[in-house]
Amino acid sequence: MAETVSDAPARFGFGENWLKFSALLSDERIDAAERSLASMLHVDSLDGRSFLDIGCGSGLFSLAAAHLGAGRIQSFDYDGDSVACTGAVKDRFLPEKADWTIERGDITDPEYTKSLGTFDVVYSWGVLHHTGAMWEAMENACALVAPGGTLFLSIYNDQGRRSKAWRRVKKLYNDLPRPLRVPYTLLITIPRHIPTAARATLAGEPGEYFRSWFTPKERGMSRWHDVIDWIGGYPFEVAKPEEIFHFCRDRGFSLRELETQGGGLGCNEFVFDRSPLAVSDAVR
Repeated sequence: MAETVSDAPARFGFGENWLKFSALLSDERIDAAERSLASMLHVDSLDGRSFLDIGCGSGLFSLAAAHLGAGRIQSFDYDGDSVACTGAVKDRFLPEKADWTIERGDITDPEYTKSLGTFDVVYSWGVLHHTGAMWEAMENACALVAPGGTLFLSIYNDQGRRSKAWRRVKKLYNDLPRPLRVPYTLLITIPRHIPTAARATLAGEPGEYFRSWFTPKERGMSRWHDVIDWIGGYPFEVAKPEEIFHFCRDRGFSLRELETQGGGLGCNEFVFDRSPLAVSDAVR
């Protein structure tokens, strides 16, 4: 597959990070992922609906979709380590599911995405802004949603100058020699967490704060692995919530659910429904 990102040598090893995270997977983390997926989609189950996981990472949310009853599941990722990680998660937790396909693929490659067909639920959490071609990736992701289907996205919030500063932080992480990356991460991260640790200590709950680094976060995630992903996650693009809304609205989608960062750090989450009358480019 042809390289589509011009600054690929600086690309963060997302899959390497997910492989380390996958060793922590437990029933507790999987249950948390299932709850978060069902809650945001406003469903109790996926009832045999087809599910596409764009940028599957650890494979946790493909697994959550399977546990919620999804039928055909397609998981793909640009990073070969992520593909391997998702495969290992399937083999470990749900090896009997024959209609779960896992492969390497590029959401910015229109020929590849057209070959996939369409899906009832298209899920891409924290992925498209790391492609180096976010709006092209958005275009292709929208085309993968079946008429009447659902698109669940999360995209980094545009913080203006702060986002530009974070982009430099991330670029430098990937330019550093590997032995310096963890010290660099600590140098960036510790000052930001000192106030929180101090408040917990003053409240007589220092243990609660430190346990939070080792217990599952919302969505079943790991705080430390999320920090590594945040500091190193490059390429890095951002968008304002209204930009995502307008882009999808103009392609026949209506917004059903929205959770924003209120102008702060992190991802805004969107759930869109596609018009039942829409005709996808993928099936024309």
